[in-house]
Amino acid sequence: MDFSAHKLKLTFEAKTLLFKRPSGTSRGILTEKKLWIFTLTDEQTGLSGIGECSIIPGLSPDYSSDEQYTGKLTEVCSNPIHFFENKQALAEFPSVLFGLESAFIDLKNGGKQCYFESDFTQKNQPIPINGLIWMGDEAFMNEQIEDKLNAGFSCIKMKVGAIDFEAEFAILSQLRKRSPANQLVIRVDANGAFTPDEAPEKLKRLATLDIHSIEQAIAAGQIEQMRDLCAENILPIALDEELIGIHELEKKKTLLQTIKPHYIILKPSLHGGITGTNEWIACADELGIPWWITSALESNIGLMVIAQFTGQYQPTLPQGLGTGGLYETNFDTSLRISEGNLYYL
Repeated sequence: MDFSAHKLKLTFEAKTLLFKRPSGTSRGILTEKKLWIFTLTDEQTGLSGIGECSIIPGLSPDYSSDEQYTGKLTEVCSNPIHFFENKQALAEFPSVLFGLESAFIDLKNGGKQCYFESDFTQKNQPIPINGLIWMGDEAFMNEQIEDKLNAGFSCIKMKVGAIDFEAEFAILSQLRKRSPANQLVIRVDANGAFTPDEAPEKLKRLATLDIHSIEQAIAAGQIEQMRDLCAENILPIALDEELIGIHELEKKKTLLQTIKPHYIILKPSLHGGITGTNEWIACADELGIPWWITSALESNIGLMVIAQFTGQYQPTLPQGLGTGGLYETNFDTSLRISEGNLYYL
């Protein structure tokens, strides 16, 4: 659709979602989630498209304060077509780009929150997902594991390096004892918690538990050390935070060719919006690096876009998607989880 012939109006509205219980992340304990919803209206037809701009303070590269962030949103609202047609202008604002792209795609498709069509949206093909275990004390983590196993998940992801590695290792050991690797895939996410010196020993211990992969074993920005750790092949390593802030296609290729990770994990709100995520996927596919897509605490609006985007690729690896069940209140959704799969109803 050629939007230049249409009179478009873009507005944004701030929303705050409250967590059902304080949630431990690599960026501390979160009790609430800030986000902004773009509404793009075609003033000739009256149709509107929506998109979510979602941030995580301390992790999102484009957020430093509400004032700074809403200043950028206001700038984009003053000329939405320009920014949509010149996406490089928002390269350093991936969450804003994701929201803008979502709103334009929604409007183009009639404003029904149908962003990407696939077997997933045709209700023929669910998306396999992992069950996420949130950080917390041992009892809370074990309680979550029970819940996920009872709900039929065959892939569980747990954070490590947050509380006490020995306690975390004990939880993982118990889990592996009761569920062998051919029944349960276990992924771990270190969020860069290990130092380059201690990482090999920690990875060796985790490898004894048939762990599928570890996300960001050491902090981002240590390219040579991460390359060496991947080359040692102790445990498959997935890059996540390492990909934040890499905008140019050639730099993406160079990073992957240098580090040679076993997997990459993509979050549209952090890794370049829809356009940037597509570029990362193309680079990874070219180099034979498997990938999966993860949401970054978006509300059900952002989750819907990410799920539909992911569904186009018909993934076989479990993805890091959910239905926003973390929050006290959320937007209505037609996504449902059953037996470790995400369904579009």
